[in-house]
Amino acid sequence: MPQFDAIIIGAGQAGPALASRLTAAGQTVAFVERHLFGGTCVNTGCTPTKTMIASAYAAHIARRAGEYGVSIDTNIEVDIKAVNARRETIVSKSRTGVEKSLRDNPNITVFTGTATFESHNTVRVNNETLQANHIFINVGGRAKIPQFPGILNTPFLTNSSLLALNTLPQHLVVVGGSYIGIEFGQMYRRFGSKVTIVEKGSRLVGHEDEDVSACVRSILEAEGIEIRTSAECIDLAPHAEAVSVGTNCSEGEPNVIGSHVLLAVGRIPNTGDLGLDRAGVTIDDNGYILVDDQLRTNIPGIYALGDCNGRGAFTHTAYNDFEIVAANLLDNDPRRVTDRIPCYAMYLDPPLARIGITEAQARESGKPTLIATRPMTRVNRALEKGESLGFMKVLVDAETKLILGASLLGVGCDEAIHCLLDIMYARAPYTMIARAVHIHPTVSELLPTLLQSLKPLV
Repeated sequence: MPQFDAIIIGAGQAGPALASRLTAAGQTVAFVERHLFGGTCVNTGCTPTKTMIASAYAAHIARRAGEYGVSIDTNIEVDIKAVNARRETIVSKSRTGVEKSLRDNPNITVFTGTATFESHNTVRVNNETLQANHIFINVGGRAKIPQFPGILNTPFLTNSSLLALNTLPQHLVVVGGSYIGIEFGQMYRRFGSKVTIVEKGSRLVGHEDEDVSACVRSILEAEGIEIRTSAECIDLAPHAEAVSVGTNCSEGEPNVIGSHVLLAVGRIPNTGDLGLDRAGVTIDDNGYILVDDQLRTNIPGIYALGDCNGRGAFTHTAYNDFEIVAANLLDNDPRRVTDRIPCYAMYLDPPLARIGITEAQARESGKPTLIATRPMTRVNRALEKGESLGFMKVLVDAETKLILGASLLGVGCDEAIHCLLDIMYARAPYTMIARAVHIHPTVSELLPTLLQSLKPLV
């Protein structure tokens, strides 16, 4: 039985980085990946979708060229095969780079296949049994397939299978009005498809504040996307035009007829075939591996990192999981999951960036809170670019003067948000930014002015 210091299962964002640190410390690592190196981010998540969003943005700007005084052919067409080819070039480079870095490391032995636990310290891959005192699970997640009526006899797409589509949908019906659904919906609308977004809840991105949801909806509707909310009874059925999506919405036709349907209703972890029961590892009702604040499972020596532990659903949280594990095991630096501040972005155009708590959560807390909002029309840079949709909102603790959270929806806000995030990590008062001098013309220069206008939240 091959003996290693560590076994890492899954080549997502946390696994390869951890393998590099462990081998640099003199350890031997068995690395197991059953399919594509790079995980969700590289293969079906951030890298491919943001590459396609860039192509969709180019088409959108081309159609608006007249607003900038530029005369071009207004019949803008998108070659989806060329879009996909560009995407695959970028994805392939990232994927190949991850795999090469692992295979070129003399202290890493790469195994291709599905890993299953035989015990708390042994893992079987194909016909080989591997043993190690430390095992790190980094298997990620995949699209959740809801048990809608008609799901078994109706063709549908997920975020992964949609990427393989080399034709442009005539009418894409997106079931799910949150991050994945909205990003794909706007993208394909800009490619030229008719798009309808069907959401079970009463509003889009329901975990965000109501003003954010309303602004997101107005942006999408302005581009010709139909929004159907309060779809309480969603069902699928084959149709002569491809697929019928039943909504039972209080307004509009009860069915939406489309050429393709994308299911974007959440994610589930890839833990079902790991044999975790044989290792004694505890999972929750949704299959997420339960971990403590340092990402340790209930079994000594077994850790879970990335999307499969339910403690974060982003590339940056997965990478931070690696940093936490490495710091505790190798650096005598007691880092914790609860040290990090919630932060993420939705790559709608313009993007929504979010940190900390929402206005609704601030109200629920009952703590004295200050709030400030400003429309993006107050940002010269946004006006000059012809992209002034959205607004900025920030929340501050009235007693400590610490920033509690922010929602920035506008051009460049996915970058500008870090001005506020870094101040939060520094535990510095908001006045550090309010009194700062920012460069003009930038999106970030509104932040000092925004913070100077704080008022009590009532």
